Amino acid sequence: MIEQPLRATVIGSYPFPSWLEFASRNLDAFGPADIAEMQEDAVIAAVHDQAAAGLDVITDGEQTRFDFNLSFYGYLEGIEMEGESPRKWGPPAHDQRGKHRVTGELRAPRGLGAVEEFQRLQRVAPPGPALKASLPGPYTLSGRLVPNDAYPDRYALTEALLPIVRRELEALVEVGCRELTVDEPSMSCYAYREDTRKLVDIFNRTVEGVAGRCRLSTHLCFGNFKGHAVGYRRLAPMFPDFLGFNVDEIHVEMANREFAEVEILERIAAKKDVAVGVVDVKSYYIETADDVAERIRFCLQSVPADKLSLAPDCGLSQTARWAARRKLEALVQGARKVRASL
Repeated sequence: MIEQPLRATVIGSYPFPSWLEFASRNLDAFGPADIAEMQEDAVIAAVHDQAAAGLDVITDGEQTRFDFNLSFYGYLEGIEMEGESPRKWGPPAHDQRGKHRVTGELRAPRGLGAVEEFQRLQRVAPPGPALKASLPGPYTLSGRLVPNDAYPDRYALTEALLPIVRRELEALVEVGCRELTVDEPSMSCYAYREDTRKLVDIFNRTVEGVAGRCRLSTHLCFGNFKGHAVGYRRLAPMFPDFLGFNVDEIHVEMANREFAEVEILERIAAKKDVAVGVVDVKSYYIETADDVAERIRFCLQSVPADKLSLAPDCGLSQTARWAARRKLEALVQGARKVRASL
């Protein structure tokens, strides 16, 4: 069970400051020292916003990544970086993102960079909030790679990536990370058409070196690129098999789906702690503290307070910073309001 009932947390990502958005498109104008300075300044900004909101758990906002997972491909050997996007014009969506061609054995001799990210967070974070790191799982990472003769399908690519991700998770724990989220949105997006028991086996082999050594969670969502989902937006195909994930906590997206399938929270709570998305990162309606408190009380009909955490539906990277800041403030204030009434 969680140390504090109704703790307020986040998934992982946070919006880039506008100046970092500009700089990331003009990196040739900067030297390595300039880029390192920008990265640290961006993390300081993300940490400030989260701490000022009053969150109980914070991350580095994934400020040194492109999206929540794209930067990891830069650490992989054996791939040719992204080719042409299949569709360049029209409404933004997932089919505008190119894939990487596999050219050799998939390796990551330098790791995936998450350890350095977490050590930076340790250095700049204020005392008080717990520090969390997040890492995409191998099944999700495999989705941007094109199979070849050596890796003939997505599952073969996943198996090649699995030990790479597992080593990175273990390295994070070794440098003092006590809270880890393994994101596998592709598992939740495609559970309706895949063998869910096979997905659970992949997940559990990925985390076998860290399960029991830290607080381990996973985030189930339906995708969020430019505010758009990509997957079949139903939790039912994931359960009961996903209850076999070897984690302490399962996070589910609820606010954007207006708490559809809320009955699943009780099933999760029977075996795990539950984190619930109570603010909608895809909407620019800014929830009030009372909105959040009402949603929390609704969740408490299914989950005991000492097993319930509150979070946004998904990472905040696709939400404008001003809106993300205000949504986190409402999240914290709503949690405090309900906690005071327990």
